Amino acid sequence: MKDPWDNLSRMIYPGRLLALGRDRADKHHIVLYAITGRSPSSQARRLEEENEAVWTKPTDPETLKKGNPELLVYPAIVFSRGIAVSNGRQTNDIDPAASAGAVSALDAGLRPWTYEPDAPIYTPRISGCIGPSGNAALSVLKRGVDGEPLRSFHELSLRPGRGAFLSTYAGDNREPLAAFSGEPLEMEFAEDSPEATARAAYAALRPDGRAEDFRVAVACVFALRADLSQRRLSLINRHERTAL
Repeated sequence: MKDPWDNLSRMIYPGRLLALGRDRADKHHIVLYAITGRSPSSQARRLEEENEAVWTKPTDPETLKKGNPELLVYPAIVFSRGIAVSNGRQTNDIDPAASAGAVSALDAGLRPWTYEPDAPIYTPRISGCIGPSGNAALSVLKRGVDGEPLRSFHELSLRPGRGAFLSTYAGDNREPLAAFSGEPLEMEFAEDSPEATARAAYAALRPDGRAEDFRVAVACVFALRADLSQRRLSLINRHERTAL
């Protein structure tokens, strides 16, 4: 039987990743966000809920100062009339309820933004949203060959027990890191709770036999399709765990 997390577990270093989907009972939208990091400043973070959002926060402010706080501390998931998720401060500019379609909401919110200024990697900005009516989309904003921003948008048709995800990098741990390319990758959501889904994602980020452990944190939201304000959230932060 194929591992439902196979597309994710085959990635050695995905960077940041986000996924949208539905549970098998078709009662909930699922939003998943995960952080992996190689540098001490990237690893010195946790996810925590605050003011209708899930934020990346420092675990060690002094270590974090060695990186770029503008790129390391941000609202990863924002709850409003819909749900917005991204790997940077652009999350605040995405309003899933501002238009009839999720693609249009992402397009409007991301217009002021470009890829991250972390040369020579130029990390892509990955974003997603679920609108009040259940429309969903993902977006990648990355650097082109001549430095121009390349924008791609992917409307999703969510199905029970299925979803799709994006990561900032292609999955190889190499220098320089290669940006994610192509269509969002399919995935299955076999678990029936945000806690079980977060644990499965966290485990998939370090498959058996891997020497490096780049895991930092995972957040999983189950939001009731009939009322997105009715939601459950599960967080896993590596610095708080003693196992898994």
